[in-house]
Amino acid sequence: MATDTAGAAADAFEEQRPLLTGVAYRMLGRAADAEDVVQEAWLRWARTDRETVREPRPYLVRVTTRLALDRLRQIGSRRETYVGPWLPEPIATDYAGTVPDAAERVALSDSVSLAVLVVLESLSPLERAVFVLREAFGFPYAEIAGILERAEPAVRQLAGRARRHVAERRPRFAVDPTERRDLTERFLAAAGGGDLDGLLALLAPDARLVGDSGGKAKAPLRVLETADKVGRFLAAVAVKPLFEGEFRIREINGAPAVLVLSGGKPDSVLSLDVTEDGRIGCVYIIRNPDKLALLAP
Repeated sequence: MATDTAGAAADAFEEQRPLLTGVAYRMLGRAADAEDVVQEAWLRWARTDRETVREPRPYLVRVTTRLALDRLRQIGSRRETYVGPWLPEPIATDYAGTVPDAAERVALSDSVSLAVLVVLESLSPLERAVFVLREAFGFPYAEIAGILERAEPAVRQLAGRARRHVAERRPRFAVDPTERRDLTERFLAAAGGGDLDGLLALLAPDARLVGDSGGKAKAPLRVLETADKVGRFLAAVAVKPLFEGEFRIREINGAPAVLVLSGGKPDSVLSLDVTEDGRIGCVYIIRNPDKLALLAP
């Protein structure tokens, strides 16, 4: 009987693991931290008197969210001493192949995009939790209030503030996946060939480039701004190679991105944020090796 009970507990947890991992990753921006949180949630679940738990899903989401909030507060100081700009850890996704519903696919892709995760970094921990639970996973306000042990009106206020903050810094608009991939391929061809004119044709006038190396690889330590500076940097990189190796286009954080492999191992990720008129608004370059291990072929 004990084995059956333990097995049932494990099955119930595994059924919710994708949801719990999704919540933790969006809150923390790093897969390793998300895995730690989910593992701690499992340990607590294993010790819980499950006869007192009516539904595993809300209980486990509550535990995971609170653990993620604790972790978010702990790692805040760590990011203050980070060398250069900090970007979320990129993760491989396959929404195009595994999520048949187009509206759900768009919502998931947007909520896990690097651009949105960067904006979420500027929210308070509670605002971030509410935004993730509401906008990414559609939890009712009443359920979020229970998870966070806050009154529902307060949760609605947090949600409104978070939504406005994100909208101000990253307006939402639909970008056709085929057009996004085409833009990524054209960007790769221009950047790889050092074609400055080609790059300038693709970049929005106020384009930015954000590089994340953590001081462990070559990348700009400051954000580059304007199409001219971004284009010239990328063209110079092609002439004096910063990215040497094999280039692949993969779905990363819900959108096509360039994965650079060196010796068969991930070396860099280049991800594009696309503007409403179909141009490149921001180029994200992630080269910190600690953030690329999960992308190994």
